[in-house]
Amino acid sequence: MKKILVLCTGNSCRSQIAHGFLNYYTGNIHRVYSAGTNPHQINPLAIKTMTEVGIDISFHTSNDLREYLGIDFDFIITVCDHANENCPIFPNSTAFRIHQNFKDPSKVVGSEKQILAAFEKCREDISEFCLEFSKTYLAN
Repeated sequence: MKKILVLCTGNSCRSQIAHGFLNYYTGNIHRVYSAGTNPHQINPLAIKTMTEVGIDISFHTSNDLREYLGIDFDFIITVCDHANENCPIFPNSTAFRIHQNFKDPSKVVGSEKQILAAFEKCREDISEFCLEFSKTYLAN
């Protein structure tokens, strides 16, 4: 069982979506955590857009990355540039770090339709990344 941490700034959208997809693509056999450098509540549109593809993240919590400093992770994935630049050293970890920046859909200004489209685009981009990550690093 691998331990994977997904980091974002707010742990409200992109890292939560990645957390959901990593659990889905790996059949929940690995331990996936998500956290933020400055956590906020989970964005309701992140929950909605994941529900549209049959993945429930409504029970996820938004966590501060400091809660996990003592865990020896196998992988640390940063999904935004800010988290990548501000990710601390995990003293007990030998983690392989991977960075992939995804545009923050919660920053999109526009109509409800445009904002939802941004969340759906972000979801699809993260889905592709997580599927490839799972095949590359977690396949048995």
